[in-house]
Amino acid sequence: MTRFFLATILTLIANFSFAQVVTPDSTETIKEIKDSIYIAETENVKGKDKVLHAEPLFIDLIRDLGARKGEKEWNVGFGMTDRKTFDSYSGLIEYEWAPVNRLGFEVELPFTFYYPTDTGISKNDIPQSRLNSLKLATQFSFFVSEKHSTSMAIGYIHEFELTSFNKYGKDKLLKGNIYNPFFVAAKRWGDNFHTLLYTGPLIEHHFKDNSLQTTWQINSNFHYMISGTRNFIGIEFNKELHKGDFDMTIRPQMRLGITDNLLVGIITGIPINRENQRFSSFVRLIYEPKHKKKYV
Repeated sequence: MTRFFLATILTLIANFSFAQVVTPDSTETIKEIKDSIYIAETENVKGKDKVLHAEPLFIDLIRDLGARKGEKEWNVGFGMTDRKTFDSYSGLIEYEWAPVNRLGFEVELPFTFYYPTDTGISKNDIPQSRLNSLKLATQFSFFVSEKHSTSMAIGYIHEFELTSFNKYGKDKLLKGNIYNPFFVAAKRWGDNFHTLLYTGPLIEHHFKDNSLQTTWQINSNFHYMISGTRNFIGIEFNKELHKGDFDMTIRPQMRLGITDNLLVGIITGIPINRENQRFSSFVRLIYEPKHKKKYV
């Protein structure tokens, strides 16, 4: 029932969004502009340089590359993953902002609930539902070139891993740390095509046995943004390398503007190796307070 409900929601959103994308806008036709209006809104304003880039929806950035002071954004996400004998339902609440030009911060609360799908599996045989962590992050864009439509940034994510709900009051609340420095490079090709690379090590420090585990993340992205809109379609290739084991999940996605300051992102996950999981889906709602258009 839950899967059917989620599939129905995603289908309705996708159908509504597709209608938005393909409906011709007579105003835009009359203007006969060459560049995307949204590119002009982002780049042709006074102040620090900033290049419009399509931001991936699953592993998103801390803040826009070349962020300008005062920018802020709320994200709420919900997803489901089929893991053969059980399903995991994930969610997040996230707030990001830029206190000064090119520097962004983020606070995120990710959580996961697990339910068995195999009648021979009990809840004790699967991972326990929990608020995964308190995630704090920062990102600094050290190179922004409107001339070359290129931006680069470095950043750091720190997660305070938390114990499962059923162990509250019985076990230590904090079970470990995750250290994740990363590097981002992005380039827009012409007005519509966007590429982005996001990579870095994810180091898990478990307090129970004081062990360290390192996983390398290499995430490459390709997007096509519809001219004159904030809508795009694209794909993420989320790759992980851990102790010689390589895993990749392909995530087709689309982002659509619902109102001037509200967007929705829809993502599907397709693992190339199904030993740990099968298909997944994720929806992200993006709200930008006090978003104002700046036409030139």
